[in-house]
Amino acid sequence: MEDDPVISQLIGWRLEKLGYEVTGRVQTGKAALHLIEEKPPDLILIDIMLKGEMDGIDLAKRVQQRYRIPFVYLTAYSDSETIARVIDTEPRGFLRKPFNDEDLKVAIELAIRKATGESR
Repeated sequence: MEDDPVISQLIGWRLEKLGYEVTGRVQTGKAALHLIEEKPPDLILIDIMLKGEMDGIDLAKRVQQRYRIPFVYLTAYSDSETIARVIDTEPRGFLRKPFNDEDLKVAIELAIRKATGESR
């Protein structure tokens, strides 16, 4: 979930290049919840700043409560107020923009490993 369609497309290409399947790209929390309902993913990448009335942290809270799908934040924001809100949602990872492909891959692999290890 990324608020900028160009960056969303770029991240999607990077993910596919790394061998991951992208099930969808949306720019609002509402659209994200609809997509998750239709095609539940194994992992969600969430930008903290989303368009619409729900930011990425609000979306993450709903995902955690309703779906229990692991998520990783992608963001340019790391101020203390944002970090405090992020910590409360217990993400599986946090990547500051800009990031490279290796950082993205490591964050995803760690998040998936944590999620599958917790379900055992």
